[in-house]
Amino acid sequence: MKRFLSLALVLAILSAPLFAQKKALTDDAITDQVMVKLATDPDVGGFKFDVTVHDGAVTLKGKVRNEKQKQKAEKLTKKVKGVTSVNNELVISPD
Repeated sequence: MKRFLSLALVLAILSAPLFAQKKALTDDAITDQVMVKLATDPDVGGFKFDVTVHDGAVTLKGKVRNEKQKQKAEKLTKKVKGVTSVNNELVISPD
């Protein structure tokens, strides 16, 4: 009997993650993570970005100095968990 209870407990513990619901990230959480990712990057961290998220679709607005920075911001955004697409509306402005 003790052996059966031990086995049942082990099976319950191992199968718990299978039955746990995956909690989807909210748009606000995705926005925060994108902002942190962009702010902490050495190539694009000094720029002000406007980040909006709707159902995981991210829109980036703001100014960067060159195409490389524009692409880097998009690449970093795509790496954030929960991002489904990126609409890169960043403008290149060398000033």
